[in-house]
Amino acid sequence: MGSVHLPGRAISVPVARAFVRELLGAAGWAEADDVLLLVSELVTNAVRYSDSGRRPNGLVALTVTDNGRSLRVDVLDEGSRDGAPCVREAGSESDNGRGLWLVEHIASA
Repeated sequence: MGSVHLPGRAISVPVARAFVRELLGAAGWAEADDVLLLVSELVTNAVRYSDSGRRPNGLVALTVTDNGRSLRVDVLDEGSRDGAPCVREAGSESDNGRGLWLVEHIASA
């Protein structure tokens, strides 16, 4: 379907959503809300927690493929010296910490 390299900056999150929305619309995917939510979460995490967002010229790669039965979205960042991302439990009053939990529970549905 398509791929794009985006700057490791917060402004890339809505750009990534718009890119995916356009690809899905052109391919006739009617149900895009879950995909767009997950793209937002993954690109936000890449920008916020990886070297892609820490380096002045960091990049995030976004690739969308369609095999006719399912959709695959890959978000690649430049890694982090702090370790690999992991799902963590967010408190009921917390404003963040649910992104990877959403990805884990929605992505394969």
